[in-house]
Amino acid sequence: MERGSEGPFKRLAREVAKFGAVGVVGTVVNFAVSNLLWHLTSLQAVRANVIATVVAIGCNYVGFRYFTYRDRDKSARTKELGLFLAFSLVGLVIENGVLYLAIYGFGWDSSLQRNLFKVLGIGIATLFRFWSYRTWVFKALPAEIGEVVAESGEAEAFLAPQPKPRPRPKQHVS
Repeated sequence: MERGSEGPFKRLAREVAKFGAVGVVGTVVNFAVSNLLWHLTSLQAVRANVIATVVAIGCNYVGFRYFTYRDRDKSARTKELGLFLAFSLVGLVIENGVLYLAIYGFGWDSSLQRNLFKVLGIGIATLFRFWSYRTWVFKALPAEIGEVVAESGEAEAFLAPQPKPRPRPKQHVS
């Protein structure tokens, strides 16, 4: 079976799996850098975590562009990178906001607690990132959009020729 002939759910499952694979690599990088900074430097926990998240964002962009979304539109890389960084910044705020709340709001600052709330923050931010990256950053090419519409059964309505509107007769006002 050709790749273009698979259904929309199978295509989405493949995308989610690739997104997850890149995400696992980014998460390992994120945890490694943050834990190294927490234990080897005197940086505040959230500040160290922001640095770790930025490093992971760089790794993730490479993975998403050249693995997960390599078949997507590449015509506007500058715009793509700008959107990726903007949405990644929102994800960074979500992830580090959860950690900040745990540490400074509730006083949960042990190494285990930091890592648990880091997992929670990454989980929430990942949901946002998946939606925003696939919707705004790595857009499907027009041919792919047409395939999805055709496979979903809406092709008849979408692709059917539309009747031309008839011109309205001019009205004479006396």
